[in-house]
Amino acid sequence: MLEIFILAIALSMDAFAVAIGLGAKKNIPGLALKAGLYFGISQALMPFIGYLGGKGVLGWIEAYAHWIAFGLLIFIGAKMIYEGFQEGIEEDITAVTNKMMLILAIATSIDAMAAGFSLTLLDVNPYVACLVIGTTTFVFSWIGVFIGKNSGTWLESKAEIFGGTVLILMGFKILLF
Repeated sequence: MLEIFILAIALSMDAFAVAIGLGAKKNIPGLALKAGLYFGISQALMPFIGYLGGKGVLGWIEAYAHWIAFGLLIFIGAKMIYEGFQEGIEEDITAVTNKMMLILAIATSIDAMAAGFSLTLLDVNPYVACLVIGTTTFVFSWIGVFIGKNSGTWLESKAEIFGGTVLILMGFKILLF
């Protein structure tokens, strides 16, 4: 279960970083709840889709599954670290609409779908894992808006770099243990 909490924290860092950016740019009542709901629900659904896809092909690739999960987590982690050093998408946001929040939620959770494949290799209940991932993302996103409102965006890139590093370490754990 500890692995799920670590995975949940790592996967929520993309949404956390975007939420910080949103909070720094916008002062909209209810934005924290809106960000938490959009990002949390999206982050709960995407790993489950990845899990189902992984279960569907696991019989064909079982001998190489740990290498595939390793590769996906390394790729996702490296991408998050790279994005941590780049300018965020929230720089260009002028209006926080439901459509914009949906686009941001999907964009920040695509990585979670790929990481969901690794759930097939862990001895966990996928429903519980996705609930933990979604709840963790909700909390981090909700808090992220307030952090952004109070402190600006200085923590934004650090969150993505941290999340990427944790995913890379999880990839090595799956490969080596």
